[in-house]
Amino acid sequence: MFARLKNLDDRIFDNITRIHRPAINKIMVTASRLGNAGVVWWFVCIAFLIMPKWRYTGLVIIFAIGLTSLMGEGIIKHAVKRIRPCNDLSEEDKLIDNPRAFYSFPSGHTASSFAVTMVIILSRCPAYVFVPILLLSMTIGFSRVYLRVHYLTDVVVGLFLGVVCGVASVMLFHAIVPQDIFFVA
Repeated sequence: MFARLKNLDDRIFDNITRIHRPAINKIMVTASRLGNAGVVWWFVCIAFLIMPKWRYTGLVIIFAIGLTSLMGEGIIKHAVKRIRPCNDLSEEDKLIDNPRAFYSFPSGHTASSFAVTMVIILSRCPAYVFVPILLLSMTIGFSRVYLRVHYLTDVVVGLFLGVVCGVASVMLFHAIVPQDIFFVA
């Protein structure tokens, strides 16, 4: 089974490499950098914390990012120890520098992106908020494969982990912290 997944990952890399273009490369590098250390998600979180009606959601986002990081970066990556695909590339084939984290499974960028996305969707944010966030999450996930720092399976499992952690965060936070005692205007 793992050989089939590896074969699928390799075929996808070959196909994605065919669409590499300088303009697309710049877009993918930018999208990927937005996910570095969850930078874009912390800005989203701050925006939610500033608005009294959405402060509770901002707190749940913090919880979701923490849970996702603990599960993905803290536990799963070190248990699986899958080497990144970019470690096998020559320097001229790399579109970005190798990430600091040596292991690739699951994609932390994708996991944190979809954890935040799930919190926002489950918090019943309007479509003009969650649709751009969903599109950005999808772009960040795709950028990780496009830039060859993750296999497709890393991104798919990262997406799944993010969704699970986002849902769990909403459920746990709502069970532990009543919404009416927090900053609601």
